[in-house]
Amino acid sequence: MSRRLRIALLGLAGVLVAGLVALLVTVYLLLQPERFTAMLQEQARQAGLELSLASPASPTLFPRPALELEGLTLTAQGATMPILLAANGRLALPWSTLFGGPTVISRLEIDAPRVDLDALQAWLSSLPSGGNGAPNIPRIDTGVRIARGTIVSGNKLLLRDFSLDAGNLLSGQPFPLVISAKDAGGTPMQLRLTATPRIQGNALQLNDIDLNFTRGVVLAMRLTGEAHWHGAADAAATLAGSLDHADAGRYDISLQLSPANQSDPLLLALKLDGPGNHLDLRLPPLGVARWWSHIGDEEGPRLGVPPGSGSVDAATLDVAGVHVEGLQMTLTPAPASSTSSPATTASDGR
Repeated sequence: MSRRLRIALLGLAGVLVAGLVALLVTVYLLLQPERFTAMLQEQARQAGLELSLASPASPTLFPRPALELEGLTLTAQGATMPILLAANGRLALPWSTLFGGPTVISRLEIDAPRVDLDALQAWLSSLPSGGNGAPNIPRIDTGVRIARGTIVSGNKLLLRDFSLDAGNLLSGQPFPLVISAKDAGGTPMQLRLTATPRIQGNALQLNDIDLNFTRGVVLAMRLTGEAHWHGAADAAATLAGSLDHADAGRYDISLQLSPANQSDPLLLALKLDGPGNHLDLRLPPLGVARWWSHIGDEEGPRLGVPPGSGSVDAATLDVAGVHVEGLQMTLTPAPASSTSSPATTASDGR
């Protein structure tokens, strides 16, 4: 190899190295990870949450502009138990955002999150009942993906292998959502939802809701309706449809969600009518979820009746391996000054 060729090759290598260094510097300057991290943390603070990362966000341009997040922790302000822990996450950004355009997230990905339902309930309970002004729909151009998640209540496992895939989240356009998981016993579940989000006055409106839920090969449910959110814990929904159970038959079902206020939590009114079974209940969803997590837990506190009010008239009922026939039960909420469980009267044939 001639001396002139060696000099040319070394010069070319030097140009490539300089170009690579310049590209890395450009990536850092354009993405400005501190700016996006601060923006996310500020949005979390506005919702009464604290977001922290195990290490600073790292930028990348390939295959698209993005920020890699490691060791995510989301905690309610003043709380010690995190609502969410995740191994890592990724925020994909459009090129326009890099060059001074509006701050938009193209895609959000979170890997191996752990969500604590008790911590989530405590945060929701601390929120004011209403908001000022219209809620903001965070624009997500190409979707959200969550993989390998778990949902717990304290140290009790509720769901594992949790995954979530969502499409574009844009006002006025249909939004698809698919959630799948397995319960603590390994039974697979899946929820498919489509709805059209819109801002109506000072509320986020969800129109044309179509919700499908399956649990193994035994249960399938479909509901349609509308919902709206005024901000914080002020949410409402009206849904109706049918539930098919492989062993019990087909049921008519209706759900009505009432917003929380200064004295009452978020409340779900549930009505179900079918062969031999009739339910008319008003239940706090998060309270019921926590109650359910203690079923079969021999080391936990003594289990009382579920929180809420209403009546149950069931020819047969199977819960956590317990079979009951001819169950009639009335739930009465405890007085406001009492800390005891709701009163109940019940009779069963067997």
